[in-house]
Amino acid sequence: MQKVMAVLMLVGSSMVSAKVVNVEFKFTPYTGDLAQEHVQTVPGKARVFINNVLFAEQDVEKQTVPVLFDDREVAASVWVPMNSAGPVLRHGKNSIRIEFLPSDPAGPYSGQLSWASVTDQETETENESGSTTSTNQSDEGMDSRKGPGKIVFERDFNADFAVDRPWHHYPAVTVLSDADKQQLAAVVAARASGFKPGFVDTYKMLEGQEGIDLAAVKKSKCLDSAYAVGVRVTAPSADQFDYALTGNPEVVVGRKGGALFDDGKPGLYGKIKGDDNQMCAGMIISVSYPPRLSFVRTPAGSWEVVY
Repeated sequence: MQKVMAVLMLVGSSMVSAKVVNVEFKFTPYTGDLAQEHVQTVPGKARVFINNVLFAEQDVEKQTVPVLFDDREVAASVWVPMNSAGPVLRHGKNSIRIEFLPSDPAGPYSGQLSWASVTDQETETENESGSTTSTNQSDEGMDSRKGPGKIVFERDFNADFAVDRPWHHYPAVTVLSDADKQQLAAVVAARASGFKPGFVDTYKMLEGQEGIDLAAVKKSKCLDSAYAVGVRVTAPSADQFDYALTGNPEVVVGRKGGALFDDGKPGLYGKIKGDDNQMCAGMIISVSYPPRLSFVRTPAGSWEVVY
């Protein structure tokens, strides 16, 4: 009995110490039979919202993909690991919404959403044959929808591994005045005007950015190379701004029909000498001048970019 109790205590201790470090969502639109080894993905556009904030847009192309495992999970067209979601993710309760619009609005198809929590420890399971399998996933699940036309998946989840930020607790913005819109537009315009030789403002935005070696970027002068071939960053005109309320502290500012910042003709990057310089310039400009900016109103009443 003492040995049994010791084993139970050991198992209990292991279960308590295992922590969820990520939650993953995978989505695929497809045609075909899941009983087969492969299906065809459906072309279209997927939009991912986290806590009602547009997080990503992704084109899905038609291709043959495998059907995996005993639960017949389709290989993912869209993969969303929440430990890479950044500040949009809350400590505690969150929501995800995936909207998919197929290129052919009348064509029949199915959509599959799967999810799982990832823990910092593996759990072993013994099957009937006596062999064991191990996994670091838990709380796995799957849902499906059928077309034609647009389909939407929504799901709540917890992310206790997320960083709790002070502005997460600011009041939700429910209305924007004309003065608010003018202030937001002014911040965007000032950000765009900072893209000029010297790039002091651009470099300042990169300070502390994970995965970016700022010293190496400055040394390469890749932004100078981009400017020299004609790359410029411009903000929208007043009538082009799009302001989206999220039901949260964030207000998302974008451009109607396109990206918030316009960096000119894509072909200009090909004129930059050296592949490394081309990649550097493209990455730095996309990080500093993203397709949308999320703002919060501070307790002092000013607007601050949070991501």
